[in-house]
Amino acid sequence: MSNSDRESKEFPVSWEELHRHARALAWRLLPLGPFAGIVAITRGGLVPAAIVARELEVRLIDTVCIASYDHKDHGSLTVLKEAGAGDGSDWLIVDDLVDTGSTAKVVRDMLPGAHFATIYAKPAGRPLVDTFITEVSQDTWILFPWDIAPSYSEPIGSKGGGAS
Repeated sequence: MSNSDRESKEFPVSWEELHRHARALAWRLLPLGPFAGIVAITRGGLVPAAIVARELEVRLIDTVCIASYDHKDHGSLTVLKEAGAGDGSDWLIVDDLVDTGSTAKVVRDMLPGAHFATIYAKPAGRPLVDTFITEVSQDTWILFPWDIAPSYSEPIGSKGGGAS
């Protein structure tokens, strides 16, 4: 894949944007509550779950810990810790993203009575979540703020893209 193809398929998200989207998620969830607690899917769901918990004034937070892929490659799922929320009734599951739906399916099976919410949803996983904020294409890689650092970027004109 060329750099231009890769750049066009990456979607960088700033801390401010993530915070705005997590608050928007809380607004959508507010009329569905109150929730007994929140289950954050680690690791990506931890930050959005904290923001949603604050906005919805939920104090009880648990985690379900699943290792599924590194920064670019999908792998097999490993459940490291299950949540102690029974069947999930009256609970809210929060994750940053639903991608292929493999993680969401495992968590749905664990907590079938819970409401599942994510900030971002890709088409393959979207049917598994109840509430989300933004849909992105399946071939887009979301760069979350905890995964990236500011770095120098060449001016557009120096890449040969300027007018002749």
